[in-house]
Amino acid sequence: MSSLLYRQLAGSYPVAARGEGAFITDRDGRCFIDACGGAAVSSVGHGHPKVLAAMREHLDRIDYVHTSFFTTEATEALADELVAHAPPRMTRVILLSGGSEAMESALKLARQTALERGQAGRTKVISRRQSYHGNTLGALSISGNVGRRKVYAPLLFEAHFIDPCFSYRQRRDGESEEDYGIRAAEELEAKILELGPETVLAFTAETVVGATAGAVPPAPGYLGKVREICDRHGVLLILDEVMCGMGRTGTLHACEQEGVAPDIMAVAKGLGGGYAPIGAVFASEAIHQALAAGSGTLQNGFTYMGHPLACAAALAVQKVIHDEDLLANVRRQGEILRNALEDRLGQHANVGDIRGRGLFLAVEFVENRETKRPFDPGRKLHELVREAAIEEGLLVYAMGGTIDGTRGNHVMLAPPYTIDDGLSGEIAARLATAVQRALSA
Repeated sequence: MSSLLYRQLAGSYPVAARGEGAFITDRDGRCFIDACGGAAVSSVGHGHPKVLAAMREHLDRIDYVHTSFFTTEATEALADELVAHAPPRMTRVILLSGGSEAMESALKLARQTALERGQAGRTKVISRRQSYHGNTLGALSISGNVGRRKVYAPLLFEAHFIDPCFSYRQRRDGESEEDYGIRAAEELEAKILELGPETVLAFTAETVVGATAGAVPPAPGYLGKVREICDRHGVLLILDEVMCGMGRTGTLHACEQEGVAPDIMAVAKGLGGGYAPIGAVFASEAIHQALAAGSGTLQNGFTYMGHPLACAAALAVQKVIHDEDLLANVRRQGEILRNALEDRLGQHANVGDIRGRGLFLAVEFVENRETKRPFDPGRKLHELVREAAIEEGLLVYAMGGTIDGTRGNHVMLAPPYTIDDGLSGEIAARLATAVQRALSA
């Protein structure tokens, strides 16, 4: 009997005993390829010696300080490292304990900025359906994940939602990718005008949509048009790169590939690679100046923000990514893995789409390829694929409700940036076997 309150109360979980590179071994000696990094967390793999050494060395000096009294060398060094490689005009970071905390802080930072600028009437946040921004009540309020919102709906504040940019599901016949991207972005302007531009605080979006819809990249021109619309109406652009950022898509920040810089951006997961709980919020210099010229304070704090050990671990992870040229490997292995998936599953009668960027990929399942009709939700195909994959020694991130929160199934792959050609091929082979087993069940 366990004293833990598990995610699935009726379930039982194997005990992880050791992690090394892209592999996790349980207490019974079973070895699994961690092809999803838990939840796209493990960026440099498990047990990297340079990261572990940095953490041990730091513990010999200082374990914890509160940010109302002290800063630390590790905290300052990580902030400098992040700002040095940040999108244009982003000059400050807040260091926190994870992605939900980061998105919660991003919302608070946006609201405080509006107040400092004398725009107290800006209170409304626009987000997208089929999105996920975190599990705190504020972050969940702006999330378009129907299942995760349902239980807590009476406790959430009112946010305003537009359709996602989801080319596979929403682009019209004969419509180019570019035309669709502009049309999808224009829905944001329509919503701003409906609500009243002077009342809208921010628009939030995952640069590449993560778990809820499955590694959905923006259509060409979409984010550029969104940036233009936000600027025209004085609306802050908050990009959520908690899952897709910090190298996962082949550039350090996913928005680099769009040529767009947000006003506020949240990162986590790959930032610390799972070695310690950490997240961060980037802020533009304009936001920093608004706070500095106003109250001169940040009206947001957490006990473990800027935690020195977490910062030392994250700094070591970022150095490994740079020193081992892992972003180049993400781009190379992302192409190899995607090609392997196309070879194994691209023509499968029940695979509708293989998508994503870098080592952030998803496979969406359909009952009919021609009509894109999904499977009956009651079948829970994603769970069947996940369980079959575990039997094959493969860990994948599986979700249902891909289309609208109820219909649709997909699995995501987000292996460590350190994988090689052989492992990419093995991941695709094992997943193809698992898909066939699940469909035969």
